[in-house]
Amino acid sequence: MALPIEAHALIGDTHSAALVANDGAIDWLCWPRFDSDACFAALLGEQRHGFWRIAPTAPVRRVHRRYVRDTLVLETEFHTDTGIVRLCDFMPLREDTDTPRLIRIVEARAGQVPLQLEFAPCFGYGDRTPWARLIPGGVSTKAGPDALYLSTELPLRLEHSHVLADFRVPEGQRRAFVLSWHPSHLPAPRQPPDPFLTREDTERWWRAWAFRCIHESPWRAQVMRSLITLKALTYSPTGGMVAAPTTSLPERMGGVRNWDYRFCWLRDATLTLLTLLDAGYTQEAQAWRDWLLRAVAGEPDELQILYGVAGERRATELELPWLPGFAGSRPVRIGNAAVGQLQLDVFGEIADCLYHALRHGVCSDTEAWDVSVHLLRFVERNWEQPDEGIWEVRGGRQQFTHSKVMAWVAMDRMVKTANLRGMRGAQVEHWKALRARMHADICARGYDARRNTFTQAFGGQALDASLLLIPIVGFLPPDDVRVRGTVEAVRRELCHDGLVRRYHTHETRDGLPPGEGVFLACSFWLADALALMGREGEARELFERLLGLCNDVGLLSEEYDPVAHRMVGNFPQAFSHLALVGTALNLSREGGPGQQRSH
Repeated sequence: MALPIEAHALIGDTHSAALVANDGAIDWLCWPRFDSDACFAALLGEQRHGFWRIAPTAPVRRVHRRYVRDTLVLETEFHTDTGIVRLCDFMPLREDTDTPRLIRIVEARAGQVPLQLEFAPCFGYGDRTPWARLIPGGVSTKAGPDALYLSTELPLRLEHSHVLADFRVPEGQRRAFVLSWHPSHLPAPRQPPDPFLTREDTERWWRAWAFRCIHESPWRAQVMRSLITLKALTYSPTGGMVAAPTTSLPERMGGVRNWDYRFCWLRDATLTLLTLLDAGYTQEAQAWRDWLLRAVAGEPDELQILYGVAGERRATELELPWLPGFAGSRPVRIGNAAVGQLQLDVFGEIADCLYHALRHGVCSDTEAWDVSVHLLRFVERNWEQPDEGIWEVRGGRQQFTHSKVMAWVAMDRMVKTANLRGMRGAQVEHWKALRARMHADICARGYDARRNTFTQAFGGQALDASLLLIPIVGFLPPDDVRVRGTVEAVRRELCHDGLVRRYHTHETRDGLPPGEGVFLACSFWLADALALMGREGEARELFERLLGLCNDVGLLSEEYDPVAHRMVGNFPQAFSHLALVGTALNLSREGGPGQQRSH
């Protein structure tokens, strides 16, 4: 039986990340980048697909986990009848040329606890069992292009492809294990750094980064944890932020809605920028904006909705048949076929992001303006076309209302950008006229007057949680009767126990079998919409309920199963944590991201 998704915690070095379970196992790690092949993939299969566990051999009575305050250094305490032992896990920060490392430190807090180390990497997402060789001071494993070197003072033994060690740590003492990755054609890295001093350096780096946060509210601890998570999901050489460090964690247990999220989505652009700026992270916001401009360079009709962490365009989707999937959820996929879809909303996101960057003084160069003009021409020619929409449906293109609203946002932000730049003339008047025509068309065709609600698609009856963004992006004011009607319709028809589904999967033609959890970002959108409408009490109540869905170390997945009361979808999810921070900012002061976008 697989441990639940929420039993995991994240560690990372802003190049890659690992998931650590509360039983002491690292069962997911891609090295040297977020999108590299996994050398530990038991998360999506079985132990034979790669893991590394350090845990007591005696029965564990209680487990307590925490992050060292304002850091990404994880501590897991195991309480047994013979004592208490603490396992510390972290990945040292690194530059491009540095060796990727993961360090584990075992500290005996009380008594003596019998422990076992099991080290069984399997490269290529669990498809290549490595050749292991005991060497002085540790063990070397390699297969294909990848090699790992585990450094430890403990005596190790080999049993088939597993590396084992049984040991005890005297009370008050520590033992360290340093795992390093290197290309198999190069020699193993030199003597690893002192793990205890490296821990101090790592904690110091994270605390200095956290100190830059200017946010103050009753929820600062949760906001800070989300910001640290977002930083950990950012590929520091380029500034691109992956949606999640995992692939194929299912949106429904046993189902097929399993996707690779180790890419950077343009859809997150504005929320990412405003969240970073409002929290005090101008440097990160600048890096994100620069990544965005590099990624979208080229012809508008070649624009993709997602890119690799360095702006790579190729994301060919493949299935890995040897992996049975998390809790038997097949197929396991790498790559993402949505890369080839038309999603008109991303054009609005780019224009919105660049407009707010200009407003905040992040950068005012002409490159951003030239890119915006170039993309807007595409919107002018194509805004009336059907697309796959925000949810990347695989059942054919439709006239999605949200896509049209975001096409309007592209036009609106260009007009506002032109005003900021002091531009006048026929071109700006043309954009204003087209903006007005788009607005009228959306209100006529995307709104159901009988039910007093906007609908998922023109002429349809289905609802969609993306309609909650209508007041947030400034398409209509929050006190508009059509906005109020839409919010109430979403609450009435899409909520399960107060939490919001994206849409009814049995009604929408999305090309997949029905069934998924509630979408956490959509539930934060509802809180944002309520706050904009002046219903702050309801917004706070919903927000605090959503905070209660975080796991014991403050992390959220993409979705939540309100029946089974467990997380589903990729984990931890940047979109969920961005939405959490955004809602906290909206509720804690005037001028949060929701208010900025709506004006």
